Amino acid sequence: MSQAIVLSGPSGTGKSTLLKKLFAEFPNKFGFSVSSTTRNPREGEKNGVDYNFVTVDGFKKMINDDKFIEWAQFSGNYYGTTVDSVKQVMDSGKICILDIDMQGVKSVKAKPDLKARYLFIAPPSVDHLRQRLQGRGTETEESLSKRLGAATAELEYAKTGAHDQIIVNDDLEKAYKELKEFIFQN
Repeated sequence: MSQAIVLSGPSGTGKSTLLKKLFAEFPNKFGFSVSSTTRNPREGEKNGVDYNFVTVDGFKKMINDDKFIEWAQFSGNYYGTTVDSVKQVMDSGKICILDIDMQGVKSVKAKPDLKARYLFIAPPSVDHLRQRLQGRGTETEESLSKRLGAATAELEYAKTGAHDQIIVNDDLEKAYKELKEFIFQN
C-alpha cells in the first residue's frame, strides 16, 4: 500500500478549510476513505458515500476481525476507518487523506501495513483557538471547555514528535503552501 496522509489537529484549527482549498485546486488527486458508523443516516446521506452504515453487532465483529485502522465510540455510536476503505482510495490512484483525532493517529501508527505520513495542524495558541471556537457561535461553555481540554492534550502529543511535520495555521495562505509542500514532497 502506498502512503496515506494522516491529518490531525484540534477542532477549529482550519483543517477543513485547508482541505477544501486543496480539493478545489486538485479535484482528482485526493480522496477520503469512507468511514463506518453505527449511527442512523441523516437526511440526504447515502450508504457507501457519506458513511458505511453498519449495525452495532456488525461493527463489533469488524473490530474483532481487526478490520479497522482506527475506531472510537462517541455519544453511544461507533465510528471507524477500515483498512479496505483506505485501500479503495489508494487503488483508485488517489492520495488518501485521513482527517482523524489523536487516538486515531496512535491507532494508525500501530498498523504496520499502512505507510502513512503524519501532519499536525496547530493553532497559533490555545487562546487564539478559544477565540476561533467562540466566534463560530456553535459552542456551549461546556463543549468549549471539552474542546479546549482535548486541544491541549493534542498539542502536548504533537510535541512528542509523533508527526512528521507541524504547521501552525496563523496565516491561511502560508499554512496552505506548507500543506501542499508536505503532501507533494517525495
